[in-house]
Amino acid sequence: MSHHEQYMLKVTAGTTYDTSKHENVHVNTEKPVDISSEHLDARIQVRIQDYRGMPEGSPSTSPYFSTPQHPYDRYSISFAFTPKRSISGKDLVFGNDFEHPIRDRLPPLFDKAFGIVKWWIDPGLDGDVYGDNPYLYGALLSSINVLRIGNSSPQTPDAGEKAEGKTVIYEEGAEGDGVEVRSKHGIPATTAQRQKHFLNEAKRTDFTFEEGREYKCDFFNPYVDFNEFALKIGYGLPAISIIGHWDGQPLRTHSLRYVLKDRSTNTELFVVIFQLIPTGKGKEDGIESAEDMVKKVHGGDKTETKTAGDDGELD
Repeated sequence: MSHHEQYMLKVTAGTTYDTSKHENVHVNTEKPVDISSEHLDARIQVRIQDYRGMPEGSPSTSPYFSTPQHPYDRYSISFAFTPKRSISGKDLVFGNDFEHPIRDRLPPLFDKAFGIVKWWIDPGLDGDVYGDNPYLYGALLSSINVLRIGNSSPQTPDAGEKAEGKTVIYEEGAEGDGVEVRSKHGIPATTAQRQKHFLNEAKRTDFTFEEGREYKCDFFNPYVDFNEFALKIGYGLPAISIIGHWDGQPLRTHSLRYVLKDRSTNTELFVVIFQLIPTGKGKEDGIESAEDMVKKVHGGDKTETKTAGDDGELD
């Protein structure tokens, strides 16, 4: 039986790494997760093609993937956020990080795959997957697929939020006085040119994500298949399955998290976690969920306060 058939997905989001403070994400629906903290206000949506996950009965796809912009993409994390304090463009990053080393759990060919990703997909990607606190971050300005600069006083959706039926799709650009911001910084109109523009550190340093201004972003690609937890980048490389190289420690090997972070203070601003939950068949095959493992270790129905290190990461 293939590994991915033993699991189903669960997606949560919140303002911190602590999953006990997260909300479930309604994947492939137009119901966002609204979060608020001392750092920002944000709303987050996740779409996954061929979704098999929780809650049961969730749509397997979204009209998002039928639009001209996204026929080949496998997933999308779209979000709008309004900082409550200004953040330098050189410090705001988006990507993956882990609480524990993962160097002994990386699948074969990972080095080659990472080289291709950095060369072709995101030259601004910065990471250390072999350290004690692994991470893969990209500056939001140069890594995000869509960046739309909004008003200093956020208003109702404009033409840059294309509605395909009920599906809201963010487009590169600006609205209201955000147009002046793009012009002031000489930000090119297209995604590719804007990403290239901000590979220059001085230009990132010169940009500020302003307190009170809304920014709309979309992160997507055709390379990650969350139903199989596999990386499929082509270039003659076979699909790189992560599940097949886990070491069977459920508390530490069942999730992948994306984080928007201010690196100047090492503060997470929001976190989205993709977690694999064993299906009935998976449990028959001896695969335990994190909750089952807690009960085994601590006995009976005792509960334990979940910390950042106990969130079931891929680590």
